Amino acid sequence: MSYLVGFRCSLCGEVFSPEAIMYTCPRDGGNLDAVYDYARMQRELDPRWIAHDTNRAIWHYAPLLPTTLPEPIAALPTPLSTLGWTPLYRAQRIEQRLGMRAVWIKDDTRLPSNSFKDRASALVIAQAMKIGLHTIAVASTGNAASALATLCAGTPLRAVVFVPQGTPEAKLAGILIHGARVFIVEGSYTEAVEMATAACARFGWYNRSTGFNPYTREGKKTAAYEIAEQLALHAPTSTRFRAPDVVVVPVGDGNIISGLHKGFRDLHALGWIERIPRLIGVTAALAPSLYRAWRSGREDFDTIPSQTIASGISVDRPCDGVMALRAVRETGGVFIEASDEAMLQAMRTLAVEAGVFVEPACAATLVGLEEGARQGWIQRDEEVVLQLTGSGFKDVRSALRAADQPIPVRTVDEVARALT
Repeated sequence: MSYLVGFRCSLCGEVFSPEAIMYTCPRDGGNLDAVYDYARMQRELDPRWIAHDTNRAIWHYAPLLPTTLPEPIAALPTPLSTLGWTPLYRAQRIEQRLGMRAVWIKDDTRLPSNSFKDRASALVIAQAMKIGLHTIAVASTGNAASALATLCAGTPLRAVVFVPQGTPEAKLAGILIHGARVFIVEGSYTEAVEMATAACARFGWYNRSTGFNPYTREGKKTAAYEIAEQLALHAPTSTRFRAPDVVVVPVGDGNIISGLHKGFRDLHALGWIERIPRLIGVTAALAPSLYRAWRSGREDFDTIPSQTIASGISVDRPCDGVMALRAVRETGGVFIEASDEAMLQAMRTLAVEAGVFVEPACAATLVGLEEGARQGWIQRDEEVVLQLTGSGFKDVRSALRAADQPIPVRTVDEVARALT
């Protein structure tokens, strides 16, 4: 049973029926946000039913989603049908170093393609199956493309990918090995988005591109559900869900932070959590379009060529920027900029202090935590979740820059000298 009412334009506010709309608002091109009948959901849904469900895939939350996998695909033991419920664990060494009460890591590097973007691709795939489309295309800097390719494997669907020049080889390998058709677009991510949009219009493909397809946000919101449910397992509540004080999120296009905001908004509207956590977005200093819009108080964005090494958040102009800005502003959060050097250092710190290997874009969360604590935007007695989004194996070149170099030796004496 679906409780979806329609999709509301983020710019003009008009609500369209699910059958009347596929991508963005036909009036002004604004991104769309799913609207649910929360009053009916409150009457008919009990959070204990979800908490007691032993199936921990994202489809565990089917009553809160706009679409779900059809049978028999949903019954297959494939990554598509089983993804979700990634670990949430304490980062005690980081807590101790910063003097924080509680720092949790939500580790979405454990998803099938080692990226948070699997959540979005899963919902897009489910909707493509529902409406009978067989080819899905995406513009991506790597992670969304890898997620789509990984999850289409083993299904009747075909993935077509448009990536910009300079996409890390490790990300390309993860896309190509799963059988996707890959096109490298001359130019930046912006040009890749334009190419994917034009190709979908010409060939009748389903467009998964971030922000453009409203189901991407609906997939990403499942991370908020898991955070709140997993936190409640550590400190049980009457509703089986509990929100942290703060969630720190890496931000490029803005779709992850808007998705987390949507998930917490859902739970709050249902009365399953007492508050919506403060959302802190961390952008790359060398991809400043979104940060500058936030500082200026605007909801429009300049196109500024990105020069950051953090491919996961390297955007010239955010595709879901309006909803990202609202996620931060409406929760009383802030945006923080991270330099490339700070992200490289944070990669090393997360590996040494928390045992997790992440790419530069993902390491931005630790930069945000440290700077947020230093500036007083995050209080020492608050409970904080770092949303990790992509594995360090996706950008080994940056990892080698961040890590110590190996020491060549020929004798044990040379080992001893190196240890002094």
